[in-house]
This record gives sequence, structure tokens and C-alpha cells, in this order.
Amino acid sequence: MGKQRVKLTFPPHLITRPIIWEMGHRFPVVTNIRRADVREDYGWVVLELSGEESAIQQALEWARGLGVRVDLATGDVVEG
Repeated sequence: MGKQRVKLTFPPHLITRPIIWEMGHRFPVVTNIRRADVREDYGWVVLELSGEESAIQQALEWARGLGVRVDLATGDVVEG
């Protein structure tokens, strides 16, 4: 079982869509929100994904396909 932390940045038209919930239901991954800042017209989330590496990559590709920007999370992330 692998683990990966990523930063998801959402464009305005996806702010209200429950993408993280959908991700956890569409793919066999566990999602853990580590940090977030969501506003009316912009949002980002540092997300920790656990699961098989292939499932994690499929989930991230799905998010990219929706228009979510996916970057590796680095720097000041809450440890735990």
C-alpha cells in the first residue's frame, strides 16, 4: 500500500463539486485532507492519498481530466 501527498488546485467551475468525495468512491483510495483553502472563486487542497500505487495514479489522472491541477505537495504540510 502506497501513500502520496498532492496539492489539488480547483478552477472556479469546480469549487462546488465534491471531487474528493467522488475520488474516494470511484477509486479504491483513502483520502485525507491535510490543509485547504476554499473560497468562492478559487480553492486548493493538500490531499494525502493511500492505496495501491496504480489506484492513486488513476484517481489523480481522473482529477486532471476534470480540469483540476495536480502538483506534488512539498514544503509546509501538517505532519501526522
